[in-house]
Amino acid sequence: MAIPGNYLSATTETVDPNTSGWVAKSNCTISKGTGGRSGDGTLKLTSSAAGEMQARTVASYPVVVGTEYHAFADASGATVPDRIGIRWLNASSTEISISWGVTTASASATWHRIAVADLAPATAVSAQVVVSCVTPGAGGVIGAFENVYFGLPVRTAGNLLAFDTESLERNTSGWAVESNCSISRTAPMAQWPVDYYVAGGAMLTATVTANGNASVKTVEKPAATAGVEYQGYAYLNPPTAGSTCWVELRFYDASDVQLSATRANLSAPGTGIYRQKVSAVAPASTAYAQLACGITSGTAAQVFRVDTAVIATAPVLREGSVVPYADASFEKDVAGWTVISGVATLARLTPWGTDALEESYSMTVTSSTATTSVVRSAVFPIGDAAGLAFTAEYGMKVASGGFNLTRTIRWYDASGSFLSASSGSAAAVPSPNWWLLSFQATAPASAAKAAIEWTLTATSASSVLRVDKVSLWESLPLVDVTTNDASAYVTLTLRELPVGDALTVWRRTSDGARTLVRGTNGLIDSELITSSLLVVEDYEASLGVPVDYYAEARNSSNIITATRDSATVTLDPGDVQYGWLKDPGNPQRNCHVMIARAPDWQRPIQQAEYRVRGRRDSVIHSDVRGGLEGDLVVYTQTDDERIRLNWLLDSGNILLWQVAPGMGEEDVYVAVGQVAFPRGGGVATDPWRVWTLPLKQVDNPTTVGVSGSAGRTWQDILTEYPTWQAVLDAFDTWEDVMFNRRNS
Repeated sequence: MAIPGNYLSATTETVDPNTSGWVAKSNCTISKGTGGRSGDGTLKLTSSAAGEMQARTVASYPVVVGTEYHAFADASGATVPDRIGIRWLNASSTEISISWGVTTASASATWHRIAVADLAPATAVSAQVVVSCVTPGAGGVIGAFENVYFGLPVRTAGNLLAFDTESLERNTSGWAVESNCSISRTAPMAQWPVDYYVAGGAMLTATVTANGNASVKTVEKPAATAGVEYQGYAYLNPPTAGSTCWVELRFYDASDVQLSATRANLSAPGTGIYRQKVSAVAPASTAYAQLACGITSGTAAQVFRVDTAVIATAPVLREGSVVPYADASFEKDVAGWTVISGVATLARLTPWGTDALEESYSMTVTSSTATTSVVRSAVFPIGDAAGLAFTAEYGMKVASGGFNLTRTIRWYDASGSFLSASSGSAAAVPSPNWWLLSFQATAPASAAKAAIEWTLTATSASSVLRVDKVSLWESLPLVDVTTNDASAYVTLTLRELPVGDALTVWRRTSDGARTLVRGTNGLIDSELITSSLLVVEDYEASLGVPVDYYAEARNSSNIITATRDSATVTLDPGDVQYGWLKDPGNPQRNCHVMIARAPDWQRPIQQAEYRVRGRRDSVIHSDVRGGLEGDLVVYTQTDDERIRLNWLLDSGNILLWQVAPGMGEEDVYVAVGQVAFPRGGGVATDPWRVWTLPLKQVDNPTTVGVSGSAGRTWQDILTEYPTWQAVLDAFDTWEDVMFNRRNS
């Protein structure tokens, strides 16, 4: 899959099927290598003599002065280190300068990430990507590159920290020494997943000055809101497996007085690069947040590294869950969980990455004897919950021995006074492997808070249970479907989907016909489920025709793990003199238009006629008959309608034509040819236009996804721009803001 937002073509990015996107710049020849990860092809550089060898993109890409750009690639070279650069060009395509990324610390034949970021300098109008193998000692030295990106910075969606603080690809200006160290940047030869684009390249490198604790912190303190749970995380590279490196999330008031600090220690299994998370609820009076990283009891000259620093709103592991992330995922410790009675002990499972359902750690419940223990969570607010059903869910895995489990939800009033408990029957925790277990109960009168409780009876001494991904949420219908007649779409809501499985969603009509429903990545056909909640706005449902929806989830073994069946709904077509022209990928452009004349359809066919001498009838060979062709004539009655229809037609995208039943027309996907829209007559100021739209029927554009902002938030915009005026200066329309299409 192409890297999102990449200015480079797919051929240039992946070096498949050839090297046509690249040219040797100095001291090398280029050829297509093999063994790549984003496709088999690689850009293979072979040095002509001793000295640095470089290759660059054939094409140059437009840039805006003062805007920050980002380039990265995966590299492999067993002989010499490598680096990547951005070559800035002026209006005459003359080189102004090259912004180089940090050279890797050493050579490595293992694929590793190299990266660079910088601001486009004055007079720059375009740029090229340059890859380099530094100082081969002779000719015949080989380096390889693939998975190349150039474009606007690739950053973590929702990160409150600026890109330069997150990525370190430009400089260390986003960081400051807090105690007992100096900072610089290095590029260790770290391999990242080929499709993980927010990490790699340079890392912040802190060198301990003297024996003792050392730490660094972000310079910026982004705005934060009291009562909101935030997470902070970073990739940490400890100097030894026994080193205690940590990440800390801090909150400050408006006077810059620190209110709290929550630290999570990394339990490193080695000296690799590991992501450590911490989360906390911002206390009262919070105005700002900050991230710090450090090492406890370091020794002089020891080095620890930091990459991909993030402060963001903490994730909710199950939509609607009231369990804070700290209590649900155990990335710091066991949070608010306690042993109420019995011999059981609780601990975060270490080291990092040993076993978990979510992120890198889980909670371990250990019973030294074959006895009963009661384990309980903290108490969580659930609102005015009387009479509402709630579901508690948790992942459990028996690591040794065995357990019988009684599942309970405890109910409390608004003051925290205990009301009652709802419990199920005891049953064995299934094994082996992880199991998602759940329990549902109805809240009693006055219930405003709840806690999860487990009564665990170990079946043998030294029994060990692992727990992760804990949730408690109000039990809402598994599927909801509603209509929006004014904008002619159906909203489908699917809940409690099995994350990690593959989902397919169909629209069904009364005759049993199924049509795949469109999502953000195209038609939803075996699409990976990344959230337990899915909301789809279906703009392609027919007008005035009863439809319902069926969804099916399958696991990696192609076994159905969940199904959803909706009720039947019908979109009101409204005035039959109107129809809809819709852009399947950009529904914000859809137009409701008055019909002057429906198309007089034709169906063309290609035929070859052969006249046989002495025979009356011809011999005719025909291809299949083509789809519908005809002119649709519509009116626009105001200048706003005229501008909107032009906006819809500007892209040249495939459109969907829909009308009310009774006109003898079916929904049809069309390409629109040359358009005429003369005035309707009358006075010169008459805004009416008569549009003639030549339509040709085409196939459903199956790979077109519904454009949206799932990967881009208002917080991203607030982080990137100092003022709203700067946003207005950078974008021509709000649609451009949503899709990050900056003007020139």
